[in-house]
Amino acid sequence: MKDETKLWLEYANENYLSSKVLLESHLYNPTLQNIQQVIEKNIKAYFIENGIKLQKTHNILSLNETLKKNHCHLNIDEDEIDLIDTIYLSSKYPFGSVLPDFEPDEKICLVCLDVLERELRMIFRRVLRMYEQS
Repeated sequence: MKDETKLWLEYANENYLSSKVLLESHLYNPTLQNIQQVIEKNIKAYFIENGIKLQKTHNILSLNETLKKNHCHLNIDEDEIDLIDTIYLSSKYPFGSVLPDFEPDEKICLVCLDVLERELRMIFRRVLRMYEQS
């Protein structure tokens, strides 16, 4: 595995651990921000490891389209991707609520965490295969 890939995965893991602590502390906006970042950083680690041009975007839908073109896809559906994409800007800045139809709360954080953890299982398998092939 490339050193740069490992670094992206380490940062993603820190975001994952942070999301758990923040959720336990009832800090919902930063929980959501960290969940989004874990997904984004894991996808970008996959790009780096596989020589796919890194995109300067936070848009998971766009990143997923690139994954599909490279014979890979996320283990989450389009509605879940839309939900995760909705989080990025609106959870960082105080205009409107974090989500168009919801206020950030424990329930929406748990939904997003479930999406993340399902995807992490798939990412872990991909990364393990990458490691075994290197």
